Amino acid sequence: MQFHQLQYATINKRPKRVGRGGKRGKTSGRGTKGQKARAGHRIRPEERDIIKKLPKRRGFGKNRSRTVNDSVQKPVVINLERIEASALRGSLTPAELVAAGVVRRHKGIIPQIKILSGGNLTKRISISGMAVSLSAREKIEKAGGTVVDT
Repeated sequence: MQFHQLQYATINKRPKRVGRGGKRGKTSGRGTKGQKARAGHRIRPEERDIIKKLPKRRGFGKNRSRTVNDSVQKPVVINLERIEASALRGSLTPAELVAAGVVRRHKGIIPQIKILSGGNLTKRISISGMAVSLSAREKIEKAGGTVVDT
């Protein structure tokens, strides 16, 4: 077999050749003018234009909020005056504060809680499972309550 004897496996698979003289003159089926009418034309992909229109951002366009590890979160801060204003008494845990509506869940998880000394406390409460500032600890113990370290 020689090169000129090769044939396509199926009929009509030969690509259409335009602009070679003959019946198709002038524009040779390419329309008129413009980039697509030229030989060797190559159109930039549309995604490239979309990317170029995005604003420049520091850090090469990374979304900084997603790079922060969700497990390392700042604790939710509660002042003693909020505990005083709520109807909670006795021992307090993070789950009880969520149930009372003092603290909300974050993505379905009870967050870390820290109690600060803002306001006065007259209730006798016992706190466990939460971080407590030194001045808040003094106020809680002065009111007759206790802080259980975890």
